[in-house]
Amino acid sequence: MSDTKILQAILDGQTGLKKDIQEVRRDITEVKEEVRKTEGRLTARIDIVGLQVANLEDDAPTVEEFDKLAKRVSKLENRVTKN
Repeated sequence: MSDTKILQAILDGQTGLKKDIQEVRRDITEVKEEVRKTEGRLTARIDIVGLQVANLEDDAPTVEEFDKLAKRVSKLENRVTKN
């Protein structure tokens, strides 16, 4: 092989590698964008669930309130059974 053919083969190899690297970079960029979108959707869902849990927690009776209610129900049951 002549020197020119060897140099051309090397240049062709480098050009091919450069194209492959560019494709990989594009793929990585696309994957990063998809990850960002997915993270945004998941964060929004977590926020919604967090707000729902907080609202449920606000509406739930405390232990003291539940105990008072149980006492009131017991009193009513006793009244009904006596009558």
